[in-house]
Amino acid sequence: MNMEKKNNIKFNDGWSFAIMNGRLAEIHFKKGLGIWAHAYVKRSEYSTKKEQKMIDKDIKKCVFSYRKGFYYDKLRKLRYKVPNINKVFPNLKKKGRVLHSFEDLR
Repeated sequence: MNMEKKNNIKFNDGWSFAIMNGRLAEIHFKKGLGIWAHAYVKRSEYSTKKEQKMIDKDIKKCVFSYRKGFYYDKLRKLRYKVPNINKVFPNLKKKGRVLHSFEDLR
């Protein structure tokens, strides 16, 4: 099966524009973990020419689909498993750490 190929792609820390499930999105990736999140955006939110050029350049290279905890790279025929949230944000699991709701912080 093609999805079982060795993954030779290295990710840095950052984000990029991509086509995710047929819609424009921002994907977030981390070195050593790969893609860990995405957010759908509207093209009209980015109004400058520089941002529009960035979108055009990025969506040619990044076409993904997301389903059941996996990101599928449609161009390279690879899949990436979503990492555990504790690997992405290691400080969440520290003992004695109290998480507050937004209303409590206001």
